[in-house]
Amino acid sequence: MAGLQPVRGTRDILPEESRQLRHVADTARDMASRFGFEEVATPIFEFSDVFKRTLGDTSDIVTKEMYSFTDKGGDEVTLRPEGTAGIARMLISGGLAQNLPLKYFYQGPMFRYERPQKGRYRQFHQVGIELLGVGEPLGDVEIIALGAALLEALGLSDNTTLELNTLGNAVSRTVYRDRLVTYLQDHRDALSEDSQARLARNPLRILDSKNSGDREIIAGAPEFSDSLDSESEDFFAAVRNGLKVLGIVYSLNSRLVRGLDYYCHTAFEFTTEALGAQGTVLAGGRYDGLVSQMGGTATPGVGWAAGIERLALLADKRIEPVRPIAVIPATPDMEDSALIMANNLRKSGFAIELAYRGNLSRRMKRANRLNARAAVILGPDEAAKGAASLRDLDGGTQTEVPLDALADLLAPYR
Repeated sequence: MAGLQPVRGTRDILPEESRQLRHVADTARDMASRFGFEEVATPIFEFSDVFKRTLGDTSDIVTKEMYSFTDKGGDEVTLRPEGTAGIARMLISGGLAQNLPLKYFYQGPMFRYERPQKGRYRQFHQVGIELLGVGEPLGDVEIIALGAALLEALGLSDNTTLELNTLGNAVSRTVYRDRLVTYLQDHRDALSEDSQARLARNPLRILDSKNSGDREIIAGAPEFSDSLDSESEDFFAAVRNGLKVLGIVYSLNSRLVRGLDYYCHTAFEFTTEALGAQGTVLAGGRYDGLVSQMGGTATPGVGWAAGIERLALLADKRIEPVRPIAVIPATPDMEDSALIMANNLRKSGFAIELAYRGNLSRRMKRANRLNARAAVILGPDEAAKGAASLRDLDGGTQTEVPLDALADLLAPYR
């Protein structure tokens, strides 16, 4: 047993890191609430078809990274690699379309079998938002503004850049697809094996290729902007104007794409140079074709997701634990009274550490190691008078206080 280790790409999250991750998630939850997004949770595993339909049979996530298995009932299920597919499935299976528009926030673990990197693990955690039922460009502006607000709240605005592009509507994408295929056919022999297979099935997926040879070819591919019709241009102009009105600075990136057909119009990423090659910290876009592709009624959607670990790593903020109040029985026969006192103070909203063992000196040392703000010492003499000793552990002062006024007297030490 001594040699047991966590599975590669996973790790134990100890209290200090847990506080950092919780700070990111809580900040995201608070910001989402200000924008009117309510929290939901979907199962951490779904039928595999949920992700195969949405991520595409040829995507790296489906072919190489999904944790899929057959359960004891013979069903093929997959640990969720991302959050949007589960939200779309929930919309359909829950009959929620009649309540549109819907604004959802989620957070929780995701799973991908990929090479562990700085701030990225095989079990990782994301926060995300999904805006369903809003087809207007104002929806795109709102969710980008929410992403910017989150990064500002975490102190990351100066370390991140918003990159923006448009993928156009379905008509524009069809025109672009034809131009892209014509271009790639001339370079077919130089493409990777995976991209050659995608050329016939889903050429837009090639734009997501991480192969270095493919990337060189893609660099010379036609621009999306040359295939946009007037509707697509007007939509993108409205998004850019909304960002301008809000004072949100962005950089146009014509190579920022999403390879799957259900994506359209806005694509965006907040990137950084502070984390090495893997520079995306928050990414999203519009996916008006997703719900219908899954078998539901056509429903516009736009959203984003961000890795909690990566945001915490970039923020690099130490979150101090709550400083407790120590309740210390001075003698063994006072332990029952200390137990009752600790319980009552917790009910009153105080963070209480109960000293479990040792003499008074040892229990006081433990209170100091825990960085307790104050100590309530229960001794038999004081208890006989209905009192206890209250020691300020920062200033070192100690006073005798009546037990019936203890909660009020501890208020400054919350």
